[in-house]
Amino acid sequence: MRLDVNTLFMVTIYVEAILGLLLLFAWAQNTAITAVCWWGFAHLIRAASVVLFGLYGTVPDLISIDLANALLFTAFAVTWTGARVFDGRPVEPVYLVTGAVLWLLICRLPVLADAVQARSMIASGIITAYIWLTAYEFWRGRSEPLVSRWPAIFMLFAHGALFLLRTPLVTLLPWSPTNSMLGSVWLTVLSFEALLFTISVAFILLAMAKERTELRHRNAAMLDPLTGIANRRSFLADAHQLAKRHLGDPRPIAVLLIDLDHFKSINDRFGHALGDRVLEIFTESARQAVRSSDLLGRLGGEEFAAVLYDTSRDKAVAVAERIRMAFAQAGREVDGRPVGATLSIGLAYCEEAALDVPDLLAQSDQALYFAKENGRNRVEVASLEMIMACKPGTRMGSAESVAAIAAKSAA
Repeated sequence: MRLDVNTLFMVTIYVEAILGLLLLFAWAQNTAITAVCWWGFAHLIRAASVVLFGLYGTVPDLISIDLANALLFTAFAVTWTGARVFDGRPVEPVYLVTGAVLWLLICRLPVLADAVQARSMIASGIITAYIWLTAYEFWRGRSEPLVSRWPAIFMLFAHGALFLLRTPLVTLLPWSPTNSMLGSVWLTVLSFEALLFTISVAFILLAMAKERTELRHRNAAMLDPLTGIANRRSFLADAHQLAKRHLGDPRPIAVLLIDLDHFKSINDRFGHALGDRVLEIFTESARQAVRSSDLLGRLGGEEFAAVLYDTSRDKAVAVAERIRMAFAQAGREVDGRPVGATLSIGLAYCEEAALDVPDLLAQSDQALYFAKENGRNRVEVASLEMIMACKPGTRMGSAESVAAIAAKSAA
């Protein structure tokens, strides 16, 4: 089989159709990511347009050129729409057909009826616009940590640039009886590039969808669904990893154990929906007070914990006070209801070379007990006198169970 334009046309039709069906099959297995469905239909529409292009000379130009190009533009518009849907943006029905309608109107202009190169430039411009818009949509969503997003952006931008240059380059190497070899070779190269791009981008888009699904499953297992911060399992695992890193590079560390005061009473008086809102408000306040390098997690119910790495005792106390005051102010009134929510914090500080997370959790638990006993809405720092003063069984809160779990995981 000779690798010429006609052969590539046939191969392209089969490849586009097969890729479209594969993407639709992948979407049927996970209908949550609807963008895959859009991308599958885009390939099928593109296959139909290539079929019409292949009928050139046997059917009227209205079908083999005008309608074929209109379908081609629509296919790229559907791909762009899929990129918008992938990142949660709305579908724009008008823009889905803008390229096709614009092309059909241009074809009716007498001044462009016989201007083949001008019409080719317009067609290339429309396709490039849709390709670059697709790359831009992926670029806008770059905050989501998807590795496969970046090769997709690069490939789309590069292919769009090459498509835009296609007509000027073909003009330099016209397909004429005296230059048929050059023209044939050039068009073969362009067609082959388009085929490789089609295959590559389809697998990249499918990889993005798969990567997002895995990321969401991983987040669901490691994040608290209400507050969006680490759950108990994730927090303890991260703290354990921090302890390992601490052995090679010791830094002063503070552990904060935080409990919302009278939270059961808030639920009883205002309902669980408002109680959930209080937990979200706390999370917002705590996130603003700690650094991105610090650990913050929900241990369960209304109890939270934070690990402040590489900090002094005074700075750790200042952070704890900042969390307490910010939440007291934000929780004074919630959704128009006089809630008056406050919190208490127990703080344990470590400057030792070996980091014992279970022990620090237990110390901060005792400090939290003293904060509750001394009136709540305050910060208490664990001290030797405080620990010695606590009798066994005095404080049997959830933090002790957390410390036990942490001790088992570290063993």
